[in-house]
Amino acid sequence: MAMHGIDSGERVFLVVVDESDEMRVALLYASLRAKAVDGKVALLYVIEPSDFLQWMAVENLAREERRAEAETLLNDLSEVVNKWAGSMPILHVREGSRREELLKLIDEDPNISVLVLAASTNPTGPGPLISSLTTRLVNSLRIPITIVPGDLSDEEIEAIA
Repeated sequence: MAMHGIDSGERVFLVVVDESDEMRVALLYASLRAKAVDGKVALLYVIEPSDFLQWMAVENLAREERRAEAETLLNDLSEVVNKWAGSMPILHVREGSRREELLKLIDEDPNISVLVLAASTNPTGPGPLISSLTTRLVNSLRIPITIVPGDLSDEEIEAIA
């Protein structure tokens, strides 16, 4: 999806949308930061390929269903961001590997200034995206990453944003 009406000096806080509980924490933090600095929130939803590649008709139907689900979720989250940040977010929907599409978007869009992720509350680690970005790929990013603890309350987020 294209960017609309972005001032090149405006800070854009990118949040990767997924089904995790901690994504809401990243969304609230990014929204409050954007509001504080008169910036914008951008949402990235990546439709990852399914395992049905051998059945093209099934794969096409599954892709259409995933795209419709992505659009519904992004529309719902747009209302939430508008309430928290005071402006509608920039929406990006891509297909492929979440990590690869995230890196491509950051490279392609010079307006994105901060990537906001929330760490998983799972004891096995912060999550695969955070793990890969903070180890192997951290030197290839042109923007800072803000990692918010995934178990913060709304009040705690408001205090630090």
